[in-house]
Amino acid sequence: MAKVGVVQMNSGPDPEVNLAQLEKKLKGLQLQGAKLVVTPENCLVFGARQDYERHAEPLGNGPLQSQLAAISKQLGIWLLIGSMPIRRDDGAMSTTALLFDDQGVLQAHYDKLHMFDVEVADSHHSYRESDTFRPGGAVQVVKTPFGNIGLSICYDVRFPQLYSALRAQGAEIIVVPAAFTKVTGKAHWDILLRARAIETQCWIVAAAQWGEHNQGRETWGHSMIVDPWGQVVACQEQGTGVVAAEIDLSLSEQIRTNMPLLQHTRFRVQQCNTEE
Repeated sequence: MAKVGVVQMNSGPDPEVNLAQLEKKLKGLQLQGAKLVVTPENCLVFGARQDYERHAEPLGNGPLQSQLAAISKQLGIWLLIGSMPIRRDDGAMSTTALLFDDQGVLQAHYDKLHMFDVEVADSHHSYRESDTFRPGGAVQVVKTPFGNIGLSICYDVRFPQLYSALRAQGAEIIVVPAAFTKVTGKAHWDILLRARAIETQCWIVAAAQWGEHNQGRETWGHSMIVDPWGQVVACQEQGTGVVAAEIDLSLSEQIRTNMPLLQHTRFRVQQCNTEE
């Protein structure tokens, strides 16, 4: 078993302000014994396109990533940054999750696959993520001391095919860093997370943004940890804060043995790999 922590934030466009907020919460979770901590989507930069352009860094290189590596090493925790803007070699940006180990080494990254290009009945109304970011093209599962972790980001959670692919590649824990809108979160967040847990028989660790942000955006919060049976074992509903829970992979094994979905399925997942 391992204790996993989740950070709920109210991020804005200034990465130094966000980083200061984040570091305090990470220290609190480290004192609680958390060995793996998951942070929300856009945890370091949550703003307009010009903000992401200004602070985007090449993968594995830049002041923000250096600070994150130093924090994870200092605290001795594995740190999943839900997303930050990464500049690709061709100049395009991706919104990318980064996983640092307890020595500050970048062990894995994941470029968000599904772009949030939708109309929402809120004050922001129109969301066009593809105007700023280029989608990724690969499914990512990484081996860690806590189990095999499948990586996803926010809007991805509406696409069960991705989660089936993560399970097929050996995922035992799936992270869902997010900045769900208040409108869509109230309607679907809890249901989607529990459904993904039940169908994959994986632990789901979901870190969310909460509250009012720039440009009239309002996010739902309700960061949570869900077990493979679909039960919510920890939740930070409103406000910024942290939650933690012990993740026991033997529960996954028991559920998968008693109900062997992967052996029973009559459908095979087509692997996603569209990167050029």
